Amino acid sequence: MIALLKDDLAQASAEVGVALTEYFVTDTAKWVWQYRVNQLTSDPGCAGWLTQIVVAEPEGAVVGYAGFHGRPDEAGMVELGYSVVPVYRRQGYARAMLTALVHRATAEARVRTVRVTISPDNTASLATISGFGFVEVGEQWDEEDGLELIFEVPV
Repeated sequence: MIALLKDDLAQASAEVGVALTEYFVTDTAKWVWQYRVNQLTSDPGCAGWLTQIVVAEPEGAVVGYAGFHGRPDEAGMVELGYSVVPVYRRQGYARAMLTALVHRATAEARVRTVRVTISPDNTASLATISGFGFVEVGEQWDEEDGLELIFEVPV
């Protein structure tokens, strides 16, 4: 993440073992990396829950990044997030990421709820979560993303 924050795609690619593209050093991506570095600095134990590069198998294409916003909270809730490289959108990768994240969450005994927040205008993400049992439970204002609808599913 540090290499990505420094726009050093060669170093970041070498560290993760796959070729990363400019998508991983956009302002949006760099905001995510900085946020996660700050989390790791204050709570190293959350490392296994945070954002990771997503590689499609067997072709080995780097299709985005996904993970949780942190480890489960005291109520057993984890919030997930994912982003797909534009050239790979509308090919099922977001749904595959969501499936993997929900599976990861349900494998943890301490997780009782999975949450996702989505802009009401993001019809693609709203369609992606359909069929996973998510129920809208409210809304919130996010300083970075604006209005978001909150969806949760019990595990």
